[in-house]
Amino acid sequence: MEPYHDLFEQLFGIAGQAGNVGGRLIDGGNPFEAPRQRDFPQPPLEILESGRIFKAAAQSLGYKPFPLPAANSPRAYTNPDGASLAPCQYCGHCERFFCEANAKASPAVLLYPLLRKQRNFEIRLHSQVTGLVYDKHARRVTAVQFIDLQTAQMYEQPADVVVLSGFTMTNTKLLLTSGIGRPYDPKTGKGVVGKNFCYQVMSSVPVFFKDRFINPFMASGASQMVVDEFNGDNFDHAGLGFFGGGYIYSNMTNGRPINARLHPAGTPRWGSAWKQANADWYAHAFNVAVHGSNYPHSQNYLDLDPTYRDAYGSPLLRMTFNFHENDHRMSEYVTNKAAGIARAMGATTVGAAQPRRGDFDARQYQTTHTTGGTVMGADPSTSVVSPHLQHWDAQNLFVVGASVYAHNAGYNPTGPLAALALRLGDDLVRYARQPRML
Repeated sequence: MEPYHDLFEQLFGIAGQAGNVGGRLIDGGNPFEAPRQRDFPQPPLEILESGRIFKAAAQSLGYKPFPLPAANSPRAYTNPDGASLAPCQYCGHCERFFCEANAKASPAVLLYPLLRKQRNFEIRLHSQVTGLVYDKHARRVTAVQFIDLQTAQMYEQPADVVVLSGFTMTNTKLLLTSGIGRPYDPKTGKGVVGKNFCYQVMSSVPVFFKDRFINPFMASGASQMVVDEFNGDNFDHAGLGFFGGGYIYSNMTNGRPINARLHPAGTPRWGSAWKQANADWYAHAFNVAVHGSNYPHSQNYLDLDPTYRDAYGSPLLRMTFNFHENDHRMSEYVTNKAAGIARAMGATTVGAAQPRRGDFDARQYQTTHTTGGTVMGADPSTSVVSPHLQHWDAQNLFVVGASVYAHNAGYNPTGPLAALALRLGDDLVRYARQPRML
């Protein structure tokens, strides 16, 4: 997979510091990363003030902090296809939005303009896919059904090969509504479509610096310093009573005043004292955060709601999910490590560590990087697609996206997802030349 990871980084101008090139460890990069063939195509983003504080504290504890690889472009960049990015302006607003300076890599900027010039490519906007036409006897998908949202006209597009490449929920729902694959049953443990649904386990420790300006309005969407010592299998789990882990980082990715306010404990929730706390601490605080893994559980899954339907008459997708003991134990351990870094910063005030406890609450934003539902694997009885993302029950159907992940690691799924998609491109060429199970 390494060549596809490298190709993704080159196409999207990823900024970062390599930690392992050809087996040789590089100072300043992630010492735990697998060997890569070359450095990132762009240098890391500028280290923010929060990152400088975090880096010094982490190093004082013997950790090896590094800049998080990012799809924010630190300088003008032209990718191998000739598409260009402009330098990031560190405006403090791009985290959840498109970039007005064209400095944020995305398919909309770097891929679709190129594809639209190809005579054999068509993108149909204002369309809603509602289902796949499945020939169960032939074990093939013969067409895709969709609605033109501007005319309300239903279409059926015949196809020799179909690729599902939607969001985690979308891929799973389309397979369930189209009757492709056996739905997962949590009572029996049988079935595959909808199982292994995973979230992420987030936590944080707030820090406040009375005499040091953090300036959150000078940030990019991924300008973070990271330590990886407590992620995945990077540390000894003996006697800890949990699997997984998470990466710890300085969380300063935006400066939007309504969204990015931190107050010390005891601050009133409204009134003049609350307003004064906003003025006092807006430019003087940030979080030390944990991005934690979430392992699959037999009672976490996706299925079709028996009652509610969407605007097109199709059953809504139902999410059954909760945090379990492994999540709580992992979060407690790694968040305490984050608190140790926070205390080493010399802050005016270190807030209480906030590991994940209790039940999942959909009212609180906790990340949108969900995985699973159409997992890949070598055994058709426990997976939906093969290692080449080919559906076990429909030879000409391929599924790509975070829905094929068997669990959710500490990191967001973007990098491996993109690598799998690029490899799928080569597999589709091979399949088109000679249709078969790859």
